[in-house]
Amino acid sequence: MRRYLILVILFATSFTFGQQNPIFERLTAIANGGTVYFNIDGYSITKETLNYPFTEKGLKKIYRKYKVKKDDPKTKDVAIANQNFYVTNNDVLTDGIVQKNSFYFLENEKKRVDIIRFSNINKRDKSFEGKMLDLIINNKIPKSNFSPTSTDSINFAGRQIKLGGVCRWMDVNSVQCPGHGQMNWSVYKDLESAKNAIQYQFEITKAKRGGKVISEEEVDIVFEGEEVKAKKVVYDFKGIKSLLASMSGGETLTIYYVAAPVRGNYVGCVLSHWNNDQIEENGLPLLLGEVMELK
Repeated sequence: MRRYLILVILFATSFTFGQQNPIFERLTAIANGGTVYFNIDGYSITKETLNYPFTEKGLKKIYRKYKVKKDDPKTKDVAIANQNFYVTNNDVLTDGIVQKNSFYFLENEKKRVDIIRFSNINKRDKSFEGKMLDLIINNKIPKSNFSPTSTDSINFAGRQIKLGGVCRWMDVNSVQCPGHGQMNWSVYKDLESAKNAIQYQFEITKAKRGGKVISEEEVDIVFEGEEVKAKKVVYDFKGIKSLLASMSGGETLTIYYVAAPVRGNYVGCVLSHWNNDQIEENGLPLLLGEVMELK
């Protein structure tokens, strides 16, 4: 009887922790081909194991793979029990927008190397990285946070959406339905972070070669039941050599940039469709119509 009570208490404690940890409300993960991908608060996080020993020679090969330079400072994170090296670097994407990368090279129980990488735009939060590392290294992330590799049904910020078999993952929280639209999103703990994230995406897309902005306006929409304003941008690809346009067959791409409260958190979402996508009576392709309405 006493053993039974202990088991009940342990289960209840674990369940309460999972329910009370707000990270799990915003975290999405996908495991595919030996690599695990995570998305939360605008962070793109990956965990991968490479079959190299945790030695100077083995690490040199891995550093080259991840473009870690010889003179990049490599320090030990004393908060991690495993043998490890911590490295940071930056990728300048456009004026004022920098992708900040953090790499954790860890020795696992098989004496091989686990790499956990954090990437975010204009932001690096060592404290948050530490919390996520603890969850990832110690396998504390609930199975309910993992999405299946198929897209028959996707978890959109806490709501299941059935899409059938016509769509595909482009990344974690990034789904494309050929002929029916595309969207990517992340869940944040505050509205300012969501707004910053979609603005960064707009600036990055605007700076890319292969297209030009022909219109930009603010429009009223309903997003997951919330009346909000979205930035609507139309990109023109006519007369411009672009791999993106040639693959779709389209000439203009319409993009909506949205930041909105959703089920107790905040979502930053970018939704797009080509001019030759199938548009429904509501003025949107099927995928976009699953989460937004035009007013």
